[in-house]
Amino acid sequence: MLHVLYLVHDLNDPAVRRRVAMLKAGGARVTLAGFHRGAFVPESVESVPTVSLGATADGRFAQRIGAVLKSGMSLAKHLAGVEKPDVILARNLEMLALGNRARRLFGADVPVVYECLDIHRLMLRSDHVGQALRWTERRLARDAHLLITSSPAFLREYFEPFKQTNGPVMLVENKFLELEPAPPIAAVPASLPWMIGWFGALRCARSLELLSRFTRAQNGAFTVTLRGKPALRELPDFQARVEGEPYLQFKGPYRNPEEMSDIYGAVHFSWAIDFFEEGGNSRWLLPNRLYEGCRFGAVPIAMAGTEISRVLETRGIGLILPEATPKALDALLGGMTAERHAALRGRIEATDPSIWACTRAECEDLVSRITGRASTSPVTLQAAA
Repeated sequence: MLHVLYLVHDLNDPAVRRRVAMLKAGGARVTLAGFHRGAFVPESVESVPTVSLGATADGRFAQRIGAVLKSGMSLAKHLAGVEKPDVILARNLEMLALGNRARRLFGADVPVVYECLDIHRLMLRSDHVGQALRWTERRLARDAHLLITSSPAFLREYFEPFKQTNGPVMLVENKFLELEPAPPIAAVPASLPWMIGWFGALRCARSLELLSRFTRAQNGAFTVTLRGKPALRELPDFQARVEGEPYLQFKGPYRNPEEMSDIYGAVHFSWAIDFFEEGGNSRWLLPNRLYEGCRFGAVPIAMAGTEISRVLETRGIGLILPEATPKALDALLGGMTAERHAALRGRIEATDPSIWACTRAECEDLVSRITGRASTSPVTLQAAA
């Protein structure tokens, strides 16, 4: 069985759990090592024991650099007893640095794969900080066996213009992981109040303000259910703000994929808008909520000019908000009828489920590609689109 050493930035990240599940479903044996945010250190993820490299703090880039340097000096101790892997998969830039260090420990013949699913705003700065970070990424990625990213826009807008990598690329979208046939989708009745679901990383203060103002103006015709993990660094007063809104309700975290059918089946629309890193990462990404919502029939609401809106417009589905104002949102959603909602939902249900869901065959292809068992020819932007 192929052995993957997976180095991650946060052992508690739900996306890490999903990737570990994909690797296992693809036939790999996984060793999982990484940092953790907060005090909790999981003993295992998807039944894979964890190796903790220490704690890091969200948003504190200098602290994370220090933690990486410290961990690099003691990496041999952390990985003592770990069998030589067939491939090292490094999630994010700081883990790529440790991945290269681990390759020197295990032998130069072990390939390193760089997994980059977000472009941090610091990487886009035009000053010496941004230049230094991009130079560091180019240097660390020059010998990478493969680059994995999740959106064609990351290639088109960042990796290619800045010439961050010249190696093979694999597009692995943030699809809903569906290893077994999903249960029938029980749709919520199409009637008042119309329910919008905002699920996942809750970090966008502008979205919270927009939805608060819109639902108040609609006087109960629309409600918003929030589920996931609030980013308290960006929204320190999240709980108080939501509790102060009559038509917003936070229902806590959820398990992915176990609860996805239930939470999306309880809403009419999926909020697929994020202004957190406006003009960069938020404009380019194709987030989990896009695929999850469409897989379970929730009509996505996207912001015009984003990669999400491009995907929706290409397929003739979803709703596109032209500007981020309550007035524009009212023009888009106000006067919603059961007939209009049924037509919007019907267009989504008519799409091929494989567009939104990741199968076991795709997991097997992922493992084959990262371990060099299959072709690693670059993905062209036209094909990725």
